[in-house]
Amino acid sequence: MRSAFEIGGERIEAGTRRLVDIPVSKLSNHVPITLAVHVLHGAEPGPTLFVSAAVHGDEINGVEIIRRLMRVEELSTLRGTLLCIPVVNAYGFISHSRYLPDSRDLNRSFPGNPTGPLASRLAHIFMQEVVSRSELGIDLHTAAANRTNLPQIRSALKTPDEQEIAQAFGAPITLTAPERDGSLREAARKLGIPVLVYEGGEGLRFDEFAIRVGVRGILGVMQKRQMISLPPDTNGHDRPLQAATSSWLRAPEGGVLLAYKTTGDIVEPGEVIGAVANPYEDVETEIRAPKHGMIIGRTRLPVVNLGDALFHIAWMKTTEGLTSITGEIAADPLFDEDEIV
Repeated sequence: MRSAFEIGGERIEAGTRRLVDIPVSKLSNHVPITLAVHVLHGAEPGPTLFVSAAVHGDEINGVEIIRRLMRVEELSTLRGTLLCIPVVNAYGFISHSRYLPDSRDLNRSFPGNPTGPLASRLAHIFMQEVVSRSELGIDLHTAAANRTNLPQIRSALKTPDEQEIAQAFGAPITLTAPERDGSLREAARKLGIPVLVYEGGEGLRFDEFAIRVGVRGILGVMQKRQMISLPPDTNGHDRPLQAATSSWLRAPEGGVLLAYKTTGDIVEPGEVIGAVANPYEDVETEIRAPKHGMIIGRTRLPVVNLGDALFHIAWMKTTEGLTSITGEIAADPLFDEDEIV
């Protein structure tokens, strides 16, 4: 029999699961705030994987991804240990905000400090209690409010281990993304723990496709690491697209945005993908793609100012042989929720 798993001062016996509340602080009205961790400690040995969501409190798709993940039948025969944290930033989650009450970004506060500001203290608790006990992690995000992202994996892809788990996740596209100072991904990498960042959907909104891709992707990583066994044909895209660079096309004028393309669409050099119209004059300023790529994010706001970010495009040497991901989405028989709960 495996040894018990210890976290937050509690012991979880092998073959059991428990919700552990790790104290963080109290609100000004004396209501306690905790870091709640679902601990699934398998009866058989295997890796320890953490899955975190709502590091930014308004990014709620990951909360639903974890809720559905916890109901997957295959977890009953889990090998290893799964740590699921549906809401890391409870303060922002309660207030529908990306940030902590002190306006700090938790994902710029790692690895944290036990005597620092609130964000830094929470980051320290997360690193000590969750990350340091894990061998790999998946951090679930969405675009900011009023933007949306095509489901995608972001990773430095520097090691074979990172490349393997990114491929196993099977998101429509994998983007080589440098680490940012103070991010969870950077802090974990310094401990030798690879972390995938999954982006999908928008802040404060559920996106069903992004949620399903997220659940399926986590299961794909778990299967790759032999933590679970899945039925055939449920592990995502066979060959996710990869892109090394991306950038935003910005509004050439202020006005109203007319978007002719959306996330998942292929763009070609010189192609008109949108226009900014002036509501007072019969003038439209075209927005053209400068080179080959795929739209992986876009604004949701039709009213724009000069310089606003409009289309986030992953650049590619060629798009020959590629089709719009939106077409694949329509034809993809994503397994129904009934098949995973």
